[in-house]
Amino acid sequence: MTLVDIGSGSLSLRVSTHGGSILGLWKQGDGRRVPLLRPAPKVDAGAPEASCFPLVPFGNRVRGNRFVFDGAVFTLSPNTEWDPHYLHGDGWLADWHFGGQTDRSIEMSFEHRGGHTPYEYLASQCFTIDDDSLTIAMTVENRGRQRLPFGLGWHPYFPLTPQTTLEARAEAFWTEVEGWLPGERTSIPADLDFSRAIGLPHRWVNNGFENWNGHARISWPEHRVSLSMEADPILRHAVLFLSDTTFDPGFKRDYFCFEPMSHLANGHNLPDLGGLRVLAPGESLMGGFRLRVETS
Repeated sequence: MTLVDIGSGSLSLRVSTHGGSILGLWKQGDGRRVPLLRPAPKVDAGAPEASCFPLVPFGNRVRGNRFVFDGAVFTLSPNTEWDPHYLHGDGWLADWHFGGQTDRSIEMSFEHRGGHTPYEYLASQCFTIDDDSLTIAMTVENRGRQRLPFGLGWHPYFPLTPQTTLEARAEAFWTEVEGWLPGERTSIPADLDFSRAIGLPHRWVNNGFENWNGHARISWPEHRVSLSMEADPILRHAVLFLSDTTFDPGFKRDYFCFEPMSHLANGHNLPDLGGLRVLAPGESLMGGFRLRVETS
């Protein structure tokens, strides 16, 4: 495991090759150090304790760990002890290879050959920081022998304070059914309509938002700080996750996740693949997003 710290202006970033994860992003100013992502509690934190981790070769779950593509049946195997599904791909559980750094950027990659899935691929990430923003980009290349549907995304954890608001406009909403799987496409509930800035509800949330417009704004009025997310056009879906003490007895309502993704959860079993992109051997998929900090 390699830890790397870089900074620019008032921003500082810590990245780990364990899980290809971010362990912290902070803004320094006025004698304060404000976390813009939930800080990891320790330097050897796994992805679930990290500030942000990658989703590759796709995110979330596939119903029944099974899908049919090009006339063939493909099966997936669980990759955690607590979920019966193959969850969030391989990148968040892998040791990435540190590819080097400059004063303002970090590169890392990892190659996956078989295991829990039929996927074989090379994934790479680049983290670039400047005076007021962090840009994260990822590329995944199909290194297998067959066409397969690929996706990518990230799972960032944002601090949740009593006054936190979220603004993120989307067109539709996916319900949740047993097994943390998506249910059906429907209209967005009033307490999850983030077309304008509102606070997050006091309840469990684990739902997909379809045709998100690629712009989100998270504000922490107590700290006079806001964070704008600007995503590439490929990232037009998102998942909002807000835990509870039934799922996590230690949950203190101190974080939430807004996860930009290139595809819908369980896209493998949707007629149009839910935004997943079919990659032939040697073809690549790339995308990224930018987090820009503003103060008032």
